[in-house]
Amino acid sequence: MRTLIRYLREHLKADFRVDLYALAALFLAVCISVNYYLDFEDSYIDAYRGDNIRIVFYFLLYAFAYYSGVGLWTRFHGRLDVWHRRDFWIYSLTGLGIYSWYAGYYGFNEWSHVVFNDQIYAFAFYCLRNLQSLMTVILPLMLFYWFVEKEPNGFYGMRPKWKGLQIYFLLLLCMVPLITYASFQPSFLESYPTYRDTNANEFFDVPEWVTALIYELAYGWDFVPTELMFRGFLVIGMARILGRGAVLPMVITYAFIHFGKPPGETISSIFGGYILGVIALQTRSIWGGIIIHLGVAWLMELAAFIQLGL
Repeated sequence: MRTLIRYLREHLKADFRVDLYALAALFLAVCISVNYYLDFEDSYIDAYRGDNIRIVFYFLLYAFAYYSGVGLWTRFHGRLDVWHRRDFWIYSLTGLGIYSWYAGYYGFNEWSHVVFNDQIYAFAFYCLRNLQSLMTVILPLMLFYWFVEKEPNGFYGMRPKWKGLQIYFLLLLCMVPLITYASFQPSFLESYPTYRDTNANEFFDVPEWVTALIYELAYGWDFVPTELMFRGFLVIGMARILGRGAVLPMVITYAFIHFGKPPGETISSIFGGYILGVIALQTRSIWGGIIIHLGVAWLMELAAFIQLGL
């Protein structure tokens, strides 16, 4: 815990300005309020599910968030030169483009109909929805890393670094009482577990725990590309251009990708994203975020299974 506090203290000492952070908070407050008041993402962007224009809309949304964050940071830190750097535009547009493709892509729906002649559509849909990031995020980032990236950074922090991982398991342990408490709330059980009985186990003639495990592995995987993009590419990758300024725009954009989720989750993503961003910047590794994300997700699933007696 001391290490985490030291990381945050060092980052805040170098990056924090009351006017900058206050304006960033105001910007987020206004955007979050407008989104939930108008039900913007769900009613307007998701209305085009299955249409490629949805990818464009996501790109415009995320670009607005990211470049607003960069604009605030460069203005208050006197780094307007960033806007004239060719590599800034190459990196930022690549990252935003890749994640927008991932967010708006719906081709896995067609794949789900094809798999096993549409007999297990629901199960295939839920699994492929979580696995499609292999094509839409991992592969494009690997190609960019191999052919464009000039700074060796262990594939944006994906290279395992086991030193110092204890802190993340400690943070995860602290989450257990909170998740346990949440699991007793009716609203929690309305959303979790995300696994749904689709009778796929009957189709494969296996116990249901087998299909549940397959789903949970796919569900957990989907957090890996999120960490790779936000704490990896947008923090570790962009740090060569923005330095510590890579964190704030990432946090703002990270909040925007939660617009389709409950307001509380969107707000908490700001604080979680900031802490994980600082840790990634300091350690040049995203494994802390992966551990936290996967751990919390699977603990919530487990708590819901226990509550439902499954």
